[in-house]
Amino acid sequence: MATKRADIDPQQTPASLDECRRCALWEHATQAVPGNGPRHAPIMIVGEQPGDQEDLQGKPFVGPAGAMLDRALEEAGVARKEVYVTNAVKHFKWEPRGKRRLHKTPAQREIDACHYWLDRETGDVAPKVIVALGSTALKSVLRDSKATLQASMGHALEHEGHAIVATYHPSFALRAPDPETRERAYKAIVEALRDAHRLVARHRK
Repeated sequence: MATKRADIDPQQTPASLDECRRCALWEHATQAVPGNGPRHAPIMIVGEQPGDQEDLQGKPFVGPAGAMLDRALEEAGVARKEVYVTNAVKHFKWEPRGKRRLHKTPAQREIDACHYWLDRETGDVAPKVIVALGSTALKSVLRDSKATLQASMGHALEHEGHAIVATYHPSFALRAPDPETRERAYKAIVEALRDAHRLVARHRK
């Protein structure tokens, strides 16, 4: 059934994710996927959106990208209890390809609609450092549709009192055309997590 225009209200202030109709992505998703992790975690990791497995299980970063992120966290020496993970967009946007559901990049209006939720999470968790995984997450965190990874990686940014560290999304590494590119992207993710960990330690001094 097609989404009725009247069902969509970008100005809605829903009490829960399940009630959210700020954009149309809820209609074809299994469920909304909230963030996960300890309250007041010093590091918040923001990805793009739930993937197929996240949509089915209702938890962020439980698919292949999540497995790579867990490995990178361990290699970077970042304890899982220090990290809150979430996504810029809370519903899975996809298109059918045979029996598979393939990821589609969220539109800017969908990213903007979900600022409502990311703002609430950031306020509740109050992280010292936000790690933006990929271009969509970076644009959402900075509220800048023109922000690019190329210009933002390799140094910490500041936004609204938070240190921001930008790097590739694990899915970028997983889709790499060759082992060398995949390893280079993975190492960049690990190094970004190490940078975040160092920034947290600096805040604690």
